[in-house]
Amino acid sequence: MADDDLTRVFQSQSAVCAAFGSPFYAGLTAAVAADLAPPVRALFDPWAGQSFQQLMDAAVSLRFLGALHDLALSGEDAALTVAFPPATDAEAAWRAARAAIERHGARLAAFMEHEPQTNEVRRSVCLLPGFLTVAAETGLPLRCLELGASAGLNQLWSRFGYDLGGAGRWGDPAAPVQLDTAWTGPPPPLDASLRVVETAACDRAPIDVADPAQRRRLKAYLWPDQLERIARFDAAADMAIAASVRVEAADAAAWAEANAAPREGVATVVFHSIFWQYLPAATQAALTDAITRHGAVATPAAPLAWLRMEPPTGQIIPIELRLTLWPGGEERVLAEVQAHGANVAWKR
Repeated sequence: MADDDLTRVFQSQSAVCAAFGSPFYAGLTAAVAADLAPPVRALFDPWAGQSFQQLMDAAVSLRFLGALHDLALSGEDAALTVAFPPATDAEAAWRAARAAIERHGARLAAFMEHEPQTNEVRRSVCLLPGFLTVAAETGLPLRCLELGASAGLNQLWSRFGYDLGGAGRWGDPAAPVQLDTAWTGPPPPLDASLRVVETAACDRAPIDVADPAQRRRLKAYLWPDQLERIARFDAAADMAIAASVRVEAADAAAWAEANAAPREGVATVVFHSIFWQYLPAATQAALTDAITRHGAVATPAAPLAWLRMEPPTGQIIPIELRLTLWPGGEERVLAEVQAHGANVAWKR
């Protein structure tokens, strides 16, 4: 890992945070980029020798920010807690963070071992038009299987309320979670008959939001000055606890192989969001093979859909909503979307 590659990662993260409306993290990551000396650098030793693209794919900057935010939320380092929002001075926060690294380096390094698990609830507003398309084109109820589901909050997507701007509204207007987005393009098939008859999910390391420490870890990946995101998360987490949402601990490829075969009378939808980049190449290949083989035996009465909200291979943006629907296996880009769901450019 060349010094300039890690510096570029944090410079890039700073630009993304600024563009995505987090001035606190934009300032904090800019300060990190200018100060990657020991002991900060030691936290990135597991990625030594990796290129800029590999570091971006591993989301090392988000792992680091999540680790700091988790420590701040825990209250175990009072100076760091005080320096994080609602405080707004990013440079003061970096001074507090640097001191915290001296005291809690092992804790932070342990947090960073696992890839980010964000469960950004607003991503459901990007996935919704894909589910509507599957329902409209198959005429069948949906069986929804999520890969890399983290705590499984987005399994509840059909219970949320949605405001798609001029495109219209969908869902429960009284739901605790209300999602909006800046929509461009024609409306999706909002009048499709949509009924979810089954949900299931897997993750390599599921998070139980009923456990306070695990819930805090998941919240730590949210950006601390974006209070609306945090409020949505809390509302969705409370809904998940009430609904007894369950996520199985499993390898995504093996789980899809075992569970994603088409079933008569339902449209099986395998879906995921900002997940693919964290998979080893061998797992990506195995997962693609499993889904494709299941798709090969799909019929009009037992269709299979693969819906994913991911960047194109080797890129960070744009995030694309892609749908492959069997029988037939045609792959389509339905939309370009913002990673946190702030806007959707519908292409249909």
